[in-house]
Amino acid sequence: METSSPSPSPPSSPASSGGRRFKLYDRLELLEFHDKYVIKSVESPIKGFSIGRSDGDIQPLDNDETSSASPSKTSIIYGVAGTIRLVAGTYIFVITSRKEVGNFLGFPVFRILSMKFLSCNESLKFSTPQEASFLKRDEAYFMNLLKTVESTPGLYYSYDTDITLNLQRRCKLADGWQVKPIWKQADPRFVWNKNLLEELIECKLDEFIIPLIQGSFGVAHLKLKDKDATITLVSRRCTRRLGTRMWRRGANLEGDTANFIETEQLLELEGFRSSLLQIRGSIPLLWEQIVDLSYKPRLNIINHEQTSKVVERHFHDLLQRYGDTTALDLTDKHGDEGKISSAYAAEVLKLPNVRFVSFDFHRVCGSSNFDNLRILYDQIEEEFRNQGYFIIDPEGNILGEQKGIIRSNCIDCLDRTNVTQSFLAQKSLNLQLQRIGLLESDECISMFREEYEKFRTLWAEQGDEISLEYAGTYALKGDLVRYGRQTLGGALKDGMSAISRYYLNNFQDGVRQDALDLISGHYMINRNGPSPFQLNGFESFSNKTPQYLPMASALLVGGLTLTTFTVQQAGRNAQQYLSTVLWAGVTAGVMAVVKANGRQFCSRPRLCGLL
Repeated sequence: METSSPSPSPPSSPASSGGRRFKLYDRLELLEFHDKYVIKSVESPIKGFSIGRSDGDIQPLDNDETSSASPSKTSIIYGVAGTIRLVAGTYIFVITSRKEVGNFLGFPVFRILSMKFLSCNESLKFSTPQEASFLKRDEAYFMNLLKTVESTPGLYYSYDTDITLNLQRRCKLADGWQVKPIWKQADPRFVWNKNLLEELIECKLDEFIIPLIQGSFGVAHLKLKDKDATITLVSRRCTRRLGTRMWRRGANLEGDTANFIETEQLLELEGFRSSLLQIRGSIPLLWEQIVDLSYKPRLNIINHEQTSKVVERHFHDLLQRYGDTTALDLTDKHGDEGKISSAYAAEVLKLPNVRFVSFDFHRVCGSSNFDNLRILYDQIEEEFRNQGYFIIDPEGNILGEQKGIIRSNCIDCLDRTNVTQSFLAQKSLNLQLQRIGLLESDECISMFREEYEKFRTLWAEQGDEISLEYAGTYALKGDLVRYGRQTLGGALKDGMSAISRYYLNNFQDGVRQDALDLISGHYMINRNGPSPFQLNGFESFSNKTPQYLPMASALLVGGLTLTTFTVQQAGRNAQQYLSTVLWAGVTAGVMAVVKANGRQFCSRPRLCGLL
């Protein structure tokens, strides 16, 4: 399945491009034989490779590869996302449907609609019964994780260009970089399937290697004073500390933070191109928030001798990549958030070239006072203007560069962060349009009602997509981005999202975290090592207890119901009083057990630790 795909054309190779861009094959034929899979280009049928179904070995396609037998099945796929070796065999990851969602600097970009893992694990047939039993059991667990990966949201790619690089960085690269294979052009921080591509790279299958980004990609076409303008919004998630909302918080010892995202707002107007970069990421301390069935688990700062070094490493990396950094902290200044905010401020104030700005978003803006972000802007306006944005004229001459960056965070780096980033993006867009000459110095994008709505919708949809990837639900406070205020419908939607987050965080995200650790290579398969699923003692209990949660829930609900009913009947006789006391005791007992063992009733990852 595909929608709005461009006309196919053969790829350029580095050796024969003569200065042209490298292009990937965009339509592939998948032929399934009893002993192998064959994947070849539709445009150039002699180009392709096979992968053995018994050993997972990859071989370049011979001219007579498929002449000796007929495949049992033939289908069209749109790319190979990579391969992964588990305990019993290899699996190849293919793109089965896609949708064109816009253009990046003139090149089509696609979102993956569906993917599928094809198994090459016939080796089980040759294992001893005891070994096969062990392999089958663990393989089934790992296969369940791969099924989770198949439904990964927000994956984007292009056959024609690398979309991991922002405009400013692209313009700084040496001549000739565009003829290199696209995987060689890519920024490895943002290649979601980097670990899956290793075998394809080793086999030098450059025309088939597709770097995927996870994040968001959106385009808005505006009409401003009879001039056509295009705004492209690209968010790129870093893979170094990939994970789910509760199970990947803070930083690791290398200074990589959870939910780190580079967002680029690209404006194209009458040949001019300008770009604003912003970044977000979890507070770069060592901290955790372990789910325990409570609605808002406690935040816990991990005391570690490396804490200062972790913060220093994080901001040193930002300085090298983006220049001077403004650390914009949007957390509350009381309770657990206040403690972690204070610890963050104390560490950042030790660093040069980093300015720390504390802004209590909830206190100042509440749930509806979006305009109060002007108070924040007044604090950082001079620095924000000095950091600037990147801009080139129609001839490709660089007119200005972005010399620094705003790094925003709240606790999740989702809701408050997205509202604030969209506000700053609007401010920068006004400056860019004024510089190009489309707007006067006293004009702004908000004066054009319909076009302004498109702009805000673009940012709101980006916030939803980023939130789905990290928290599993749509973003909260989306109304503030779309309309500048909270609506009744938005409040109801936020309430449903909050409930969904609670359920997912407690009962689903442990498995999802394992899937991400497996696919990203943070967990390495060791066939000769102990099984990560053969647990005992407390840990074994903690991973079985989600099975008992429905029973506990039924007892709890039933106890509350019967207690309520017997209370209503209690005035009739002494036996009803005894029944009321009995069911109230059962209910209280179940509640006490669940509360005391809250962490053990939750879904917990089993492959990797928190750091």
